[in-house]
Amino acid sequence: MIELMVVIVLIGIMTAMILPEMKGTFEDALLRSETRKLADVFSLANSRAITLNQLQRVRIDAKSGHFSIESAAREPVKDRKGAAAEIPGGEGTIDSRIAIEIHKVTDDAPAASGDGRTRSGGGSSEPEPRDAGNRATISFYPDGTAEEHEVELRDRQGFRLALHIAPVTARVRIVERGRP
Repeated sequence: MIELMVVIVLIGIMTAMILPEMKGTFEDALLRSETRKLADVFSLANSRAITLNQLQRVRIDAKSGHFSIESAAREPVKDRKGAAAEIPGGEGTIDSRIAIEIHKVTDDAPAASGDGRTRSGGGSSEPEPRDAGNRATISFYPDGTAEEHEVELRDRQGFRLALHIAPVTARVRIVERGRP
């Protein structure tokens, strides 16, 4: 009976050590999943801009987490379904447990990349001016270029990932920022 009690106590101790690690794993997986979802939307908008030879915009509402792809050739649509409804994967919502911050990169000062080096081409990261509803717009052009932006996603525990959109190639790079 004593041996059984010792085994149960050891199982309890091991469980107490493992459970906090499991929570962080779920938060990390959620953050990475939502980051990939947004990277896919940026790639889709870039592909559509080149294929259709039309400006495509990704509109992100940082407060609600809603994002959608809009074609510049269309007239503005009043309802929420809009043009993105015809694009599979063209609209969605980031999980409410993930905070979003959008930065437009300017050319006045060098900006540090996630590993401490400065990016070629310079630029500093400034919060993107938002229109009504705390929304930001990122444009993708028919020639395969895009507006240079960084979209930072942060989970509840403070871990951050950033999506950097290169202006010349419109490629999306995921940069780990860690904790502040």
